[in-house]
Amino acid sequence: MAEETENGSTPPEDRIISINIDEEMRAAYIDYSMSVIVSRALPDVRDGLKPVHRRVLYGMLDLGLANNKPYKKSARIVGEVLGKYHPHGDTSVYDAMVRMAQEWSLRYPFVEGQGNYGSIDGDQPAAMRYTEARLEKIAEEMLADINKDTIDFQLNFDDSLQEPTVLPAKFPNLLVNGASGIAVGMATNMAPHNLTEVVNATLALIDNRDITIDELMVHIKGPDFPTGAIIYGFEGARQAFETGRGRIVIRSRAEIEVYNGDRERIIVSEIPYQINKALMIERTAELVNEKKIDGISAIRDESNREGIRVVYEIKRDANAAIVLNNLYKHTALQTSFSINNIALVHGRPMLLTLKDLIHHFVEHRHEVVIRRAKFELSEAEKRAHILEGLLIALDHLDEVIKLIRASNTPDDAREGLITQFGLSDLQARAILDMTLRRLTGLERDKIKDEYEGLMKLIDYLKSILADEGLRMQIIKDELIEIRDKYGDERRTQMVHSSAEMNTEDFIEDEDVVITISREGYIKRTPLTEYRRQGRGGKGAIGSNSRDADFIEHLLIASNHNYMLFFTESGQCFWLRVFEIPEGTRTSKGRAIQNIINIPKEQNIKAYIKLISLKDTEYLENNFIIMCTKKGTIKKTSLEAYSRPRANGINAININEGDSLLEATLTTGTSEIVMALRSGRAIRFNESTVRPMGRTATGVRGISLENAEDEVVGMISIDNPETTVLVVSEKGYGKRTDIDDYRVTNRGGKGVKTLSITEKTGKLVAIKGVTDNEDLMIINKSGVIIRIAVSELRTMGRATQGVRLITLKGNDEIASVAKIEHDDEEDKELDENAENPGIAPAADDINE
Repeated sequence: MAEETENGSTPPEDRIISINIDEEMRAAYIDYSMSVIVSRALPDVRDGLKPVHRRVLYGMLDLGLANNKPYKKSARIVGEVLGKYHPHGDTSVYDAMVRMAQEWSLRYPFVEGQGNYGSIDGDQPAAMRYTEARLEKIAEEMLADINKDTIDFQLNFDDSLQEPTVLPAKFPNLLVNGASGIAVGMATNMAPHNLTEVVNATLALIDNRDITIDELMVHIKGPDFPTGAIIYGFEGARQAFETGRGRIVIRSRAEIEVYNGDRERIIVSEIPYQINKALMIERTAELVNEKKIDGISAIRDESNREGIRVVYEIKRDANAAIVLNNLYKHTALQTSFSINNIALVHGRPMLLTLKDLIHHFVEHRHEVVIRRAKFELSEAEKRAHILEGLLIALDHLDEVIKLIRASNTPDDAREGLITQFGLSDLQARAILDMTLRRLTGLERDKIKDEYEGLMKLIDYLKSILADEGLRMQIIKDELIEIRDKYGDERRTQMVHSSAEMNTEDFIEDEDVVITISREGYIKRTPLTEYRRQGRGGKGAIGSNSRDADFIEHLLIASNHNYMLFFTESGQCFWLRVFEIPEGTRTSKGRAIQNIINIPKEQNIKAYIKLISLKDTEYLENNFIIMCTKKGTIKKTSLEAYSRPRANGINAININEGDSLLEATLTTGTSEIVMALRSGRAIRFNESTVRPMGRTATGVRGISLENAEDEVVGMISIDNPETTVLVVSEKGYGKRTDIDDYRVTNRGGKGVKTLSITEKTGKLVAIKGVTDNEDLMIINKSGVIIRIAVSELRTMGRATQGVRLITLKGNDEIASVAKIEHDDEEDKELDENAENPGIAPAADDINE
């Protein structure tokens, strides 16, 4: 409805302008967007500053706050900037100034603050009425020559003053200090870099305009943050340098320290850029309380004026290296920094590579040098012109004095000088302004010397304007001066990430013994630590476990192998063997939950050693067969387990009341033997079990005799020389030819494999063995004995067997493993066989 005029009538139609609201909204929003982009959020590629930072520095220059001058109140500075150049809130100005004074925010701070300027813990700075500031010396380099017509000025917000559109900037500040800002529809996030490296790269580009990014990276390794820390991986920085965008991972600098003899603690001395230390510690404490991070007993912040020191005390049963990896994974001790190099180039936002950033700075600096030379040439020529007039006057001193004395007014004298000596108006005025002391001989010589010096300067300035090579040399000389004056060592270390290097190259591929206890403690020990003993020996101490704990799993593997771990609930987890913490034969090991993400309530029940997860032929031609305590069996292609996940996968669906017992690697043509605690076993072809998906339950493998019966083990037979070894809980065992077990259909009751008596106890293990192997037998008290399989003669399927290990009291067999036979130890074995009850070394006897 048209608006009514004062007399109640509607205005004439020619005063109503019809506007398309869609076009008006679009135009208004574009104007707003460009205002935010150009005048607020994005830095200029030339000086690396946003308008507010540029105005703060120029305002401080206006107030005379040079580095060698006294401090002034921050409120005075903010008022100056607000009143003259920046018509926005005082908070925006003060926050910008504060950030330029914080050594943890800027790699090379521009403001020298006095008072409380906040902290890395997120503490707020004191109010502007309490703090004081002045320019840092390096900030003066940004402003140098600003009054020599080196840059353009523009009117301020009320057209009453002039303000700079850009600063002369003697060094590439955008690269050196970085920038961040959110505009409309775009954002920038530029990392800081080391001044020395940036200057060296700039010098290299000046010398070779066709230089490549790789050649520039010889000088600039990557970002260099004010808080130090470690950049984990080179690829993110390389990508940012080459494209303008990239993501780098920053890790805290942490060291593992041993104290009080055997206790460990993690000491953090540097944290990632822009991380609030107090919040990081608080969040870590929450994760520890929520049991999402295990192994930490205490966290203390011992930081002071000397630097950061955060202490994480590690529990006795935890591995500090694993705890540290969990801290990297779950807390801000490791964070990422997404680089987005967007800056204003000629007033337009552009995505810039490393070479672009340096190139635009050099172009800007080149223009500054040209404009400075023109300004200095103009000033020198003006001064030389005046000196020429003074010299003329001194050469005709008597006539000049006579003319001046004869003149009625200064204007008459000026006109007379111009007419009589052919001087310009400026020269005549300079002569009239000359003091009497300039007429002395010494002063006359000074004028002559000054004139001669000016003529040389004029020639030099003209040569600068005529020779681009000379201008570039000036830029280089000034950069070198900046580097020598302010350059420092790199703070942020760069290391290769695991994705960028082959860890195996640093790990010796030796055989190790891996042991896993019932409570889930794991370790690896060099195989050479174990010595074989004669049959019937008392054994050597294999592990110092807790009273209620004992070694349950033992196997031999290579450091470069992969391990699959299967829990009783049917979950599967991956681990490289060399990632398992190393321990001595007598050490307890580390909790497996600190290495892989196994739920605390789960126990490892089976394990498989894999050669590779990348060989397609190997993956397609091998299978994993699993069996449960209740006699279920399942077959799945190995390929289904070739993609490791940190939180594991479901390997088999377990029915209620059942649990996974065993898992083995097969070729698809093996024969399977399953044994029951009641002493029965069944043999059938693997081909009778069809491959199923990971989430399937499986099929019946063997029928149990009663509800108390259960499966104790499963073996796969590939070698015709393989014999079946069974071991009972009282230390008896025997070898039997595989042919003694007839092939039947799966799902049957099987045949007798060991004559079970009170003397032998129930069956506890079944293994497929040959004469080329040894046995490692472990009892529940932790004692281990190693014997050669070749010592055990083959006997009938239904016999009682022979004693394999001498047990004390109510001790029982816990686990049996087979390992490769070692001929080099035969001599030791023969010596011990004469007195089988004695271990080979006194310190190995379990008294």
